[in-house]
Amino acid sequence: MAASLGQVLALVLVAALWGGTQPLLKRASSRLQQVRERTWARQLLQEMKTLFLNTEYLMPFFLNQCGSLLYYLTLASTGGSLT
Repeated sequence: MAASLGQVLALVLVAALWGGTQPLLKRASSRLQQVRERTWARQLLQEMKTLFLNTEYLMPFFLNQCGSLLYYLTLASTGGSLT
């Protein structure tokens, strides 16, 4: 089964989203402050708060996740040999 132009363009967009956001995520995560809490639950909540309130990290993360969603949707409609 041959892939349509739309499927190929969707996979190219996935590659651009993943490849373009990876360096931004790496740079933003290196600038995050370390948080230390007494319990693992509070540590988890504090780390999530730190990540999701940091727009420098959140925007590339959101675009990266959009790429993942697009890949999942494209994978469902495209043959495995193309993806």
